Amino acid sequence: MSRHPSSPPSRTAPAPPRRIGLIAGAGEFPVLVLRGARAAGVQVVVIGLAGCYDAAVRQAADVFHEAGIARLGRWIRLLRRAGVQQAVMAGQVRKAQMLALPRWRQWLAYLPDWTSIKVWYWAAADRRNDTLLRAVADEMSRKGVELIDSTTYTPEALAPAGTLTNFGLTAAQEADAALGWRVALEMGRLDVGQSVAVKDKDILAVEAIEGTDAMITRAGGLCLKGGWVLVKVAKPNQDMRFDVPTVGPDTIRRLAEAGAGALVVEAGKTLMLNRPELLALAEKHRIAVAAWSRPPE
Repeated sequence: MSRHPSSPPSRTAPAPPRRIGLIAGAGEFPVLVLRGARAAGVQVVVIGLAGCYDAAVRQAADVFHEAGIARLGRWIRLLRRAGVQQAVMAGQVRKAQMLALPRWRQWLAYLPDWTSIKVWYWAAADRRNDTLLRAVADEMSRKGVELIDSTTYTPEALAPAGTLTNFGLTAAQEADAALGWRVALEMGRLDVGQSVAVKDKDILAVEAIEGTDAMITRAGGLCLKGGWVLVKVAKPNQDMRFDVPTVGPDTIRRLAEAGAGALVVEAGKTLMLNRPELLALAEKHRIAVAAWSRPPE
């Protein structure tokens, strides 16, 4: 009687979740996530952050709830009641607006629930983005909702490597970008910001809590002759669940107003929203756009 080795068990990819949650902040990215998930046949339960989310997210959601920025316990309860086990966090929340208020007005404006208070005062060691967001993700996971890679349903939005405009950076701009890249990586390691403005191998401005847009305006005011380079990169150990570097047409408009000459982002780790419009605007304003995996040697 012949013996045949038993066949290994077949491995099939797990079916996508029937529903996902989407915690939607400001900007276009939450809309892209929602459309991508729907195209994949997944229902989307949206938690729109009050004062942040775009109306298009509310209109396209399968299920929609509004919740305050500091109402983490409510996010979790709503998602669990909807049968959601995985969620995506997408879109911006302006921390600078929160910190502009005195402490007592922050409490009145945002009315934090007990879960948010625990995370803010005890779970998070400091108030930097990664520290806070990882503490939020850990709390959600403990309550049965896992935060997943925010680009899961929008891989096409990640910047491809190469020169993306029909003209490239000058040699001087490449040298500035290489310096900016090294500085931006160190800033990312420290979780300070993602963007650096460089001109003639000198640092014009770095991004902190004010965000990239305000930093661009500041850099333009410091370099009136123009032609400077904006470098935007992911953190060395970027957690793709949140705070993924993002640029879009509005970034180019601000760069044009501020006299910039080039934009360099990290390929495969930077969201490039509405890429055709972004590149058309860049070419119109003669702003070279490139996506690097690392600076050229």
